[in-house]
Formats: sequence, structure tokens, C-alpha cells
Amino acid sequence: MDPLDFAGTDFRGAAHATADLVSDYLAGLPDRPVWQPMDDAARSALLDAPLPAEGRPLAELVEAIGRDVLPHPMGNGSPRFFGWVNSAPAPAGVLATLAASAMNPSSAGGDHADVHLERAVVRWIAELVGFPHPAGGGLLTSGTSMATIVCLAAARNRAARQAGWDVREDGLAGMPPLVGYVTGETHSCVRKAAELLGLGSKHLRTVATGPDGRLDTADLRAAVERDRVAGLLPFLVVASAGTVGTGAVDAFGPIADLCAEQELWLHVDGAYGAFGVLDPAVTHRYAGLERADSLALDPHKWLGVPVDCGCALVRDTDGLRGTFSLVPSYLRDEAAGELGWFSEYGTEQTRPFRALKVWATIAHKGRAGLSRDIARCTALARHLGELVQADDEFELLAEVQTSIVAFRHRPAGLGEEALDALNRDLPVAVQRRGTVFVTGARLAGTETLRACLLNAGTTEADLELLLAEVRAAAADLRK
Repeated sequence: MDPLDFAGTDFRGAAHATADLVSDYLAGLPDRPVWQPMDDAARSALLDAPLPAEGRPLAELVEAIGRDVLPHPMGNGSPRFFGWVNSAPAPAGVLATLAASAMNPSSAGGDHADVHLERAVVRWIAELVGFPHPAGGGLLTSGTSMATIVCLAAARNRAARQAGWDVREDGLAGMPPLVGYVTGETHSCVRKAAELLGLGSKHLRTVATGPDGRLDTADLRAAVERDRVAGLLPFLVVASAGTVGTGAVDAFGPIADLCAEQELWLHVDGAYGAFGVLDPAVTHRYAGLERADSLALDPHKWLGVPVDCGCALVRDTDGLRGTFSLVPSYLRDEAAGELGWFSEYGTEQTRPFRALKVWATIAHKGRAGLSRDIARCTALARHLGELVQADDEFELLAEVQTSIVAFRHRPAGLGEEALDALNRDLPVAVQRRGTVFVTGARLAGTETLRACLLNAGTTEADLELLLAEVRAAAADLRK
């Protein structure tokens, strides 16, 4: 068969078999172990596979996927997966991913469906979270890590320009250091971005947080003033719309006031939590989010858009374009219109068709459906917090603000050192049992279990099972 003969029976039959395989896989997730370690033979079959000398029929490839790949998932599709910040895939997004890969365009620019659809879904995302959206003020990225680089690059260039410096031409050498402000719970992607952009991690100041885990504006003000006196150039504050450790949401209003007064760029890391604004029960926590200069967030987290899909939203469209635009003669497009190409607003030239799976996921659920799912997750998190507080062998370590619950197992008779060791070992012990999946973190010097609830299909019984599995794993560890 001609490799491009998509009308042939080989492709059509394999496509139908793939649809059946994927449907059966997704339907069976609740009844299978969440995750189990791969045995040596299964791991070796993937790691040590020889480069094939000859090709294989598509039907055989589908069979191999069903035999060697799908039985060994990360586990995030299960309603009993509470680890990290990884969602189950939205059904509409799964279907749209196949269609997008069939078109296989480069979404850099031009007059084709994916470009116009991306402009629409970026606007939709901004509308969902209540962020201002000037035309061209955002784009889809691989994730919030890349979106953060895009946003911080725009912030860096603005600050340098205000200081009389052209970073694109001259670089940062010889310029007074630019200083940014974060908290101890700020995601590591911010530090990576600062290092990559030449700012240096030593010029990221860690600002104190209050007992509620939110950025302390008084400490922020003092840090900015110290750096100005020292001849440095404060330029950036990073606030969080849901920290990874506890789901804490910063008080955006007071932070925005200070940033406006001090002429600082306010960037909000909304990777996981920004979509929590759709839940009426917690909307008040996000007051002032719309005043940020930039926002990075992940449709592939709480919305369930299949990975990869992040989004950068920036208030200053011209500044964003001025940070990245470079159009060589072989890419000139006289019909591109006022906004030009997406590749002028970020680092990627060849860009995948991410917009279709975002469009399908949002269009399938609508704002109302997304709001219901998100509200369900936050309600489940509050319920888990109540279960923890009602049990003498568990301790809630932070207020449940969104859909992350930070807690630890605290059986009687153990000192702090032993409790720390137990809770450090518990996540892997729970994971290996296969019934539920939870991960850990270190919060304010304490080893913590953290359950992140992103799956609206999770039940109250699943939460009770989580605590039972933690208890059982702890008993095994103490034998």
C-alpha cells in the first residue's frame, strides 16, 4: 500500500480499531488499578526495542499499542488519581486531537482554520477567567512553563526599554540587574524562566507569605525598597492563582496596587488554579486577577484538554510582539493582516494545531459545564479536608482554598522526626498498592501528602478510600 493512501482499507480498518481500543481503554479506567510498576519484561519491550529494518502493517501497530502501551498508564485518567496536577483527558479533546493530527498544519500563521480557531479559543480562555483580551494579546503554548518564558520575556524587555536599554540588540551585559519577586511556593518554572532569560536566579527575591499561604505585601514593599536603594531595578512580581503545594490564591488587589505604584509588571501563575474562578463558591478569591499584566495558565490541567496545551495572556500586545517578532524574507506574508503571525508573539516558528482540542473541550462542555465540573472538584476537596480534620490520625496542614488538600498521616506515638520519615515514604507506598495515587511535597519544613482533585468523576467514596489506603500503607511501612 502507498504510505499516503489514506483511503485504503488498511488505514480505515486500523482507524476503526484504534477508536475501539481507545474507547475500551477509557471506559475501563475506573475498574483497573490506578498505577502499577511495570515489570522488567514490559519495560524492556519498550526500552530495548530494535530499530525496525522493515515496516509493519497499521493493524499490527494498533495491536502493539493495545498490548505494550495502554496497559501501563501514568494513572491520571482514573478518578482515584490525586497526584501532582495531572488531569484525565476530556473526551472531546481526545477526538479533536485525532482530527488535528490529520490536518497537521504549522500554526505559525496564514489563512487557514487553525490560525483563526486559535485566536478564538485564546479569547475564550481570557473570557472564562475574566482577563482582558486585546486582539493578539495571547497564544497557545506547550504549557505554562513556556507561557511563563513568553510573559517574563515581555516583562524583561519593557523594563529594559524603560531603563534606556535594548535587550534584543545589546543583551543584558552592563545593565543594572533586573529583580523579580516570588514566594517560596512559586512554581519552579518561574526560576527556570529567569535563568533562561539571563536574569539570574539570585535576582529572584523570595517574599514572605502569611499563615494563609498568600504573598505578604508588606514584605514585598520592603524588599522592593531595599533593592531600589541598592541601585537595582525591580521590575516583576509573580503572584499565584493556586500554588502547587496547597492551592493558595494570592490577594491580587493589594499586589496590583503596589505594582501600579512601583511600576512593576504583575505576572500571575495560573497554571493549575486560574480556572477555579469559574466556581461561584471561590470566585471571590480571584478578585483583582484582571489587573495583572500577564497570566500563564494550562487548559491541559483543570479543563482536561489533552497535553500539551498552555496559554500565555498578555495585556500589552505591541510589547509582546516587539519582544519576539522576527520575519525573514522567506516568511513574509503580505496578506497576514494587522496582527501578523502567531510566530511573532513567542519562540516557536513551527507550531502544532493545539486550538482544535481546546475548542472541542470548551464547546462540548460550555461555560456552564466547565463551571459545574470545577465546582464539583472544589467541593470534593473541602469534603476531603473535613474527613481529614474529623480523623485523629490525620492532620490538615493548610486551608483548602481551591482543589488541593495538604495533609499528613499522624498516628499516635510518633515524634516529629518519625512522622516526617513516615510521610516522606507514604506516597510511593500508596502508589504501589495500585488502588489510589497520591503524591507528596515539603511544606514549611514538613513532609506533606497532597491530593489534587481535578476529576469531576471522583466520588466521596474515592476520598474515603484514599485515607484508608494511606492508613494501610502506613501500617505496612511500620511493620
